Amino acid sequence: MKTTERISNLRSMTPDQLQDELLRLKKEQFNLRFQRATGQLENTRRVAEVRKDIARLKTLQRQKALEAKA
Repeated sequence: MKTTERISNLRSMTPDQLQDELLRLKKEQFNLRFQRATGQLENTRRVAEVRKDIARLKTLQRQKALEAKA
């Protein structure tokens, strides 16, 4: 999935859905770190992708929170 598609999908989510997605990505990040530590990680690029997706989610959560205040 392209980044622009991913972002548009995230923008359409509710704050609760964003929180659920954030938890899912954090669990995946933990599992990827564990796999890397044990030498079982095959797709090393996925670690960076998940980290960037987490940052995107947090940014969108912040934007939605600011919009709700205004």
